[in-house]
Amino acid sequence: MADKTISRATPADAFKRARRMWLKGERIHLASLSDELGIGRATLFRWVGNKDLLIGEVLWSLYDPLRLEALEKTPGDGVDFIVGVYRRTNSTILHFEPLRRFINQDPEYALKILTSSQSVLHTRTVEANTRMLKEQVAAGHINPPMNIDSLSYFMVRLAESCLYSDIIGGRDPRDEELEDACTAVRILLGGKA
Repeated sequence: MADKTISRATPADAFKRARRMWLKGERIHLASLSDELGIGRATLFRWVGNKDLLIGEVLWSLYDPLRLEALEKTPGDGVDFIVGVYRRTNSTILHFEPLRRFINQDPEYALKILTSSQSVLHTRTVEANTRMLKEQVAAGHINPPMNIDSLSYFMVRLAESCLYSDIIGGRDPRDEELEDACTAVRILLGGKA
């Protein structure tokens, strides 16, 4: 008699499926996802929380490797290093087609998921940025003229205002605005424009 092992879905399966769906521009519905995985809705909610949290985790899974790569590939230290990491990371995000599609599908929802102070992506981005700044301060490479936590928060909000200017201010995001944001970050860090 052949052993017919039934493969059961796992939390990782739910996340991977949601990530693939998001990258393809498909809308994520938890009811459909639970049906597809052959699990109950309550189980899926226990695994992923709600739709906002799941999409936030998907976005973080795409953002964090970009950030880590920028940290690794950006030369130098101090203000030039921080601005370089900021530029490299945000330039990639600015031109990331799945993100542009997500924003165009439902701008208000996208803005909530991307920039809300309760969002996974925003919160973790500020935390990661704060760690980078504190490491540069501890190494003696920068001495910013303001509180590190506030500086980190302002840097992230500045990037968001450029990256999502289409839904925040009704104008297309542009590389030139990102360069202006990099100049502003340099000034906030105590560097020269």
